[in-house]
Amino acid sequence: MPGAIVRHIAQGKGDVTSKLCSVAVLASGRGTNFKAIAQSCRDEGYPARVACLITDNSDAGVVRVARSFDIPCHVIDAGDRGGRLKEGAEAMITDLCQSAAADLILLAGFMRILRGALLDRYEGRIINIHPSLLPSFPGLHAQRQALEHGVKLAGATVHFVDRSIDGGAIILQAAVHVKDEDSEESLSRRILDEENRILVQAVALVAGRKLKHEGRRVLGTTRHE
Repeated sequence: MPGAIVRHIAQGKGDVTSKLCSVAVLASGRGTNFKAIAQSCRDEGYPARVACLITDNSDAGVVRVARSFDIPCHVIDAGDRGGRLKEGAEAMITDLCQSAAADLILLAGFMRILRGALLDRYEGRIINIHPSLLPSFPGLHAQRQALEHGVKLAGATVHFVDRSIDGGAIILQAAVHVKDEDSEESLSRRILDEENRILVQAVALVAGRKLKHEGRRVLGTTRHE
């Protein structure tokens, strides 16, 4: 239920009016979005802090980014099957988030599907960044999907995570024009710039209790764009 974080904070169980919202980040890749959040958390007045990084890839660039910011990093054994977590791995992630006293979970290029314990424990308090204008092109290789489909606008979306694949309520989106000469790589680079920007905004909105919900609509975002 996407509105749960607003109610949760309002009830004083993670009150960001008296402390910074504590964010646990799950990531598997280079760490560009993670770096954008870590840098913003150093800014005076930003309402969040990064409590820890959790990754399923000890060789990922995001691990080096975490070290450069002195952010605690936990490497988990997620199993060999791409996209899926092995039995017990999600419970381990949940324990790490709870140990870090996380108020909010951020998926920043985490290449595994959540199905159980974390969604149960942090319902309505998990957000994800995806490189398309959802609901178009969910899942893997969104930029490639956009090019193959011939769209003229691609982009990025920050959304709440539910039990669907990239189907949770949308917080922020940014559009990117597709050029005739674009490759998957060139389009991905321009989308990534927008991912960095709107992810920082979205975390601030959620952490600062700026949002409200009417059904699937997340309201209170446009004033910050």
